[in-house]
Amino acid sequence: MAEDKLTETKVLIHRQSLKLMGNRFEFSVVSDDAGWAAEKIGLAIAEVKRIEQLLTTFDPSSQTNQINNMAGIAPVKVNREVLDLIARSLKISKLTQGAFDISYGSIDKKLWNFDRTMTALPDRLTARQMVCLINYRNVILDEKRCTVFLKERGMRIGFGGIGKGYAAEQAKKILLQQGVTSGIVNASGDLAAWGTQPDGQPWTIGIADPDAAGQPFSYLNITDMSVATSGNYEKFVMIGGKKYSHTIDPKTGLPVTGIKSVTIISPDAEISDAMATPVTVMGIKAGLDMINQINGIGCVIIDDDNRVYTSKNIHLQ
Repeated sequence: MAEDKLTETKVLIHRQSLKLMGNRFEFSVVSDDAGWAAEKIGLAIAEVKRIEQLLTTFDPSSQTNQINNMAGIAPVKVNREVLDLIARSLKISKLTQGAFDISYGSIDKKLWNFDRTMTALPDRLTARQMVCLINYRNVILDEKRCTVFLKERGMRIGFGGIGKGYAAEQAKKILLQQGVTSGIVNASGDLAAWGTQPDGQPWTIGIADPDAAGQPFSYLNITDMSVATSGNYEKFVMIGGKKYSHTIDPKTGLPVTGIKSVTIISPDAEISDAMATPVTVMGIKAGLDMINQINGIGCVIIDDDNRVYTSKNIHLQ
């Protein structure tokens, strides 16, 4: 009987996966009580759905769309949460000299629709004309009135480069508040991990191999950290035998080449998510130089020739 009782209270990882924000989210909670874990995961899912409703561009009534619809016309009153997220996004734009820019939404999807039917890149002149509306300096915030104003008509913001990480971080906060001492929120590769596995060991996170989807090329042991990867292995197009990533340089409107994937490790999933794209845009040398100057952030880059580059504080196994 004693043995049966021991089995019943075994500490396990309880997981639930579902599609949120257009991506696969997986929630993992360490607990000896499956019902309790499911309840807590339910609260985390509700939090991500709430954030999705604020940030989505697929719902005409979302605050993001309200801002975009009034571009060049008038400021839009938003939740403090949305204003603060935009303010943090603009700081990252400044830090990365515009390599990260939430006003990328101005690029017409016809210009860079990265499906397999795309057979030629847009010409440079067309691309340059279309990026003229991308300018984070034209996103005007009024802290007192809690409003957002896009200065130019046709400007659009989007949270594709930071939204998943923000949602993962907020879901983690909810779970911590609910007494979940160990877990992972994985937002399609942008993940926040805290605590330890049931055996007390740190979480082992695989860094995706750009040439073998689903296969890690290396592992990191982490706890109370987040990891995000931006790569050309999920969404790309082959033109003239060359692979073009879906990551667009906001200055040229053309896809980035030379880098297969960038993985960022930091204490905050929002920061990890937001920094992965600009490092890809900036390139290996400039990207690593920037990361090496920021405390608490690590970076792993794989180039088109499968060479691996890391920031000073990363030691792969």
